[in-house]
Amino acid sequence: MYGDAQSFPGFVWLVGAGPGATDLITVRGLRLLQAAEAVVCDDLVDPGLLQNCPAACERHFVGKRAGCHSASQSQINALLVARASAGQKVVRLKGGDPLVFGRAGEEMQALREAGIPYEIVPGVTAATAAAAAAGLPLTHREHSSAVVFVTGHQCAASTAATDWSALARLRATLCFYMGVRRLPEIAANLTAHGMAADMPLAVISEAARPAQQILTGTLRDAEKLSAGLIGQPALVVVGEVVRLASFAATVPALRARANPSVHVLR
Repeated sequence: MYGDAQSFPGFVWLVGAGPGATDLITVRGLRLLQAAEAVVCDDLVDPGLLQNCPAACERHFVGKRAGCHSASQSQINALLVARASAGQKVVRLKGGDPLVFGRAGEEMQALREAGIPYEIVPGVTAATAAAAAAGLPLTHREHSSAVVFVTGHQCAASTAATDWSALARLRATLCFYMGVRRLPEIAANLTAHGMAADMPLAVISEAARPAQQILTGTLRDAEKLSAGLIGQPALVVVGEVVRLASFAATVPALRARANPSVHVLR
């Protein structure tokens, strides 16, 4: 926790809502929603979670998706500062975990500069949740000794920020967040730096929800895999562990919400 909650009337909790399903939020996150006076909510959060808020709670929707931003990050920062400065208990509700590609670092900085106390409430991040929903082990002592989280937004071929040579050499499972639109470029960069074109990959969308879909193939299938999912949030998993996925095991894990859609490219 940052700051002295006793000396400031307002407070902000940066809460991870989990990967999507309403029952995958933490107990602490749920209790904070039940007491919130204002909620600032991301696009990937299941709207059903807001039913836990008090009737008088203000609801601010500030979701961002590629090409369709309802609020800039500076506007979100200003909103958090304004609501807390007005003395409100504010929940900033984010999909997954707030500190994994959630821009919470920028919001924390804005709150500190304004002298507003805040606390981070972790959530289940997309990589671990999507892999679990697909029965896919991210680590395995015979296949993968590390897991790497990479943002797909920085995967253009001209982007120097991504060390493709290092990623291709690692004996690791690679998890690309927001990577569907860039999947052909991701595959091209990995193979150009030495990764085998037959390295398996999985694209998991709507993880742990009734509409969950799992597409599998190899790096050479990247263009076909991405074509039908443009604009849909999904996680891309690349690595030998994809061969170990037990998709049949996902049905009981979903508690009969719906059978996941699994398609294997040949």
